[in-house]
Amino acid sequence: MAYQTVTMPPMDSPRFISPAFDRRAWPMDGRLDCWKTPDGWPLRRYRLGPGDRGRMLVLGGRGDMIEKYLEVIQHWAGLGWAVTSFDWRGQGGSGRLTNDPLCGHIEHFGQWIADLNAFVADWRAAGSGPTVIVAHSMGGHLLLRALAEGMVPPDAAVTVAPMMGVHSAPLPRWLAAGIAEAMCALGFANRQAWTQKEESERQRRMRQKRLTHDPDRYADEIWWRDHGRDIALGPPSWRWVEQALASTRRMERKPGLERISVPLLILAAQEDQLVSTAAIRRTAARIPGARLHVYGREAAHEILRELDPVRLDALARIDSFLDEAAPR
Repeated sequence: MAYQTVTMPPMDSPRFISPAFDRRAWPMDGRLDCWKTPDGWPLRRYRLGPGDRGRMLVLGGRGDMIEKYLEVIQHWAGLGWAVTSFDWRGQGGSGRLTNDPLCGHIEHFGQWIADLNAFVADWRAAGSGPTVIVAHSMGGHLLLRALAEGMVPPDAAVTVAPMMGVHSAPLPRWLAAGIAEAMCALGFANRQAWTQKEESERQRRMRQKRLTHDPDRYADEIWWRDHGRDIALGPPSWRWVEQALASTRRMERKPGLERISVPLLILAAQEDQLVSTAAIRRTAARIPGARLHVYGREAAHEILRELDPVRLDALARIDSFLDEAAPR
C-alpha cells in the first residue's frame, strides 16, 4: 500500500478563501430534483457547480442525507466541478422501505448496487470531461463492490472511511452475524436493530464523538433532521445488519478487489468506532496502486465533517490527488 504525502496550501491561499458558508441552507444556485431508477423508484438528487473542471458524484453513508455534505459539495463546486449527489433508496429524501419512517432498511445490498450502476451510467452519459466519485462509509463500500463487480469506472475515485468491515464489539463478528440472521428468520428483518437514544445531552455527546470531534457540524445534522422529519433516519434494520456483515465478509473473502484499476485514494481514521480500519488497510493492500492515508486520534468516522484542521487536510489531499489522477 502507498501513503500519499500532500503539501498543504497555506490557509490564506485562494484555494481556501471563500465566503462564509451557511451549513443550514441550500446554496442558491443548486438544483434539487428526483431521478427515477429503472424500476421507477425516485431518488432525491442534487446538482451544483459549473463543470469546467469535470464532473463529480458524491455518495453518502448509511443514514445520511444530501444536506450533511452541502459544505463539501460547495467546496468542490467552487473549484469548478459539476457536483451531483443523491440519497440512497430508503433514506434521506428517497422514501422508506418499511412502515417505520426512522428504520434504515434494505432487503439486499444488491438493490443499492443496481441503483448505483444505473445512476452512474446515466450520469456519465450526461456530460463530458473527467469523472470522479467521492464516497463515504457505506457509500464507499457500495462503490468498491460495484467496481469489483465490473461497473465502468470513473477517471478517479476517493473513499472516505469506507465500510469494509463493521464494528460489532463487544460481540465477535461471527456471533453478530448469527444473531442478525436469526432475527431475520424470526420475522424481525424490517425492525430496528437497536434504539438510537438522543434524549439527553450525554447521549447526544456520545453519538457525536463516534462521528466527529466537531459539535457544531454534528448540531447541523440534528438541525436538518429536526427541520425536515421526512429526511430523518434512525437505526438500521436487522436485515441491513445481516446484509452489511454478509457483504463485507464476501468482499474480504472473494476475489474482485484486485481487478479494480481506477486510481483510488482511501482516507481512514485509526480510532474509527463504526467501521474497521484494519479491514480498510487490508482492502487498500489488495487494490493495485491504491493510496491510503490514516488519521490518528484527531479524526473520527466523518472525516469530511471534522474540525477544520482535519477537514481541510482531507480536502487538500483529495484535491491534490484529483489534480494528478483526473487532470482537466
